[in-house]
Amino acid sequence: MRFVLRILKALALLLVLLVITAGGWLFIRPPELLSVGDGYAAKIVCSNVFIAGRGAEDVLHDDVQAPGNPLLRLVRVSVDRDNDRVTARFMGLFAPSYALYRGAFGCVSVPDGNFEAAANAAPFDPPAKMQANDALWPEGEGTGNPADGKIAALLADAGVAGPAMRAIVVVRNGRIVAEAYGPGFSAKTPLIGWSMTKTVNAAVLGRLMLDGKISFDDDNLLAQWKNDARARIKVSDLLGMESGLAFNEDYGDVADVTRMLYLDPDMVSLPANAPMEAAPGQRFRYSSGTAVLLSRIWMDRVGNAQAAFSYPHDALFSPLGMTSAVFELDARGTFAGSSYLYATAHDWARFGQFLLQDGVWNGQRLLPEGFVGAMRTPTAASNGRYTQGQAWLAPGGPSAAFGLPEDTFWLTGHDGQSMAIVPSANLVVVRLGLTPIRLDYQPQTLLKAILAAVPQSGEPKQQAGSQQKAQPQP
Repeated sequence: MRFVLRILKALALLLVLLVITAGGWLFIRPPELLSVGDGYAAKIVCSNVFIAGRGAEDVLHDDVQAPGNPLLRLVRVSVDRDNDRVTARFMGLFAPSYALYRGAFGCVSVPDGNFEAAANAAPFDPPAKMQANDALWPEGEGTGNPADGKIAALLADAGVAGPAMRAIVVVRNGRIVAEAYGPGFSAKTPLIGWSMTKTVNAAVLGRLMLDGKISFDDDNLLAQWKNDARARIKVSDLLGMESGLAFNEDYGDVADVTRMLYLDPDMVSLPANAPMEAAPGQRFRYSSGTAVLLSRIWMDRVGNAQAAFSYPHDALFSPLGMTSAVFELDARGTFAGSSYLYATAHDWARFGQFLLQDGVWNGQRLLPEGFVGAMRTPTAASNGRYTQGQAWLAPGGPSAAFGLPEDTFWLTGHDGQSMAIVPSANLVVVRLGLTPIRLDYQPQTLLKAILAAVPQSGEPKQQAGSQQKAQPQP
């Protein structure tokens, strides 16, 4: 019996030593996967608490833990409202990661813990906050006439709207005809677009094209590319995701995309230093790094840092009346053009209507003629799925396969964000939610049902915000 007790005591001591050793290892050198998870949790909680006004524990449970990796269920967060910070730790102890709220520029992941550098990277003179009004949408937030009953009924059908829908807005002939919101969300809730941000970022670049400061054919885009093959990469190659740069977009592990978003305070660094794997224009590779490079390139072309920080607001959000839009920056001052734009569903719909109108708003051309056309034109290397302007023609399959009009094009984002634009039907459909790909929801289902419910002809097309003709621009 004594011998057995000695063995049990020895095993217990060994177990304690193993726990202490493992704890010390996790404390001193945590695996990068834990740091990615904590970085993701801190950033998402921060943005939703400070921008959307949601509760931290609700966001942690619903947005971070419920749809994600089981390890995320062991993450704990704390919110320091006095210093506008969020900290996330695995099991409340290990791999601490941080996010910082910076007012008009939202939240930023601070993986190195250098809050001073992150705070100083955002300008001290942010754009003035725009105020919404009660005028009829899109001039204001009013929706006017009662909703279209047929479409409203469709939006109430969970099978059509999709699981964990948070907002749907349907715009027909320039006016909102139906909208629906999930529990806890409303027309006033800013929601993340994830990769729909890429298309908005491309439009910001398009505004700069109209000013003559950048073009599709520009090359020699970064100083560090000057003396190698990357100097031949053109703006058009980046917009079409055909740069030839290597980039791993796998979200299931520590890959290029998760390293860029949650481990590197300078998001530009990784894609800017990526090697070439193909000649420009020869291979399609979907890459969030490409969108961040585009942000850095257009920011450098604006002229000065303060003007660059204000440019999305001054050139796009303010003219369109997107009063809720918050375009977030990384910890070194580059817009996260791949992923991080928050806006209400009404404001996302304004952007869609703007594209439907070929980049014209209130009679003013804000994008060069042909720019939206590029957003609707497929690239050869993507086999017709992706376009020349950071948008999709066939996410999950060609439009014809779903019985949709051939001129349909899409903005899509992680976890079920989508915007369908159908010029021939004068229709925009925005759908936002938290619907992981494993649930196999396809937004084409929603769009097809709406198209079947709206009249196909006999209604005049209406330009939102104005009946004036666009003035040609040089």
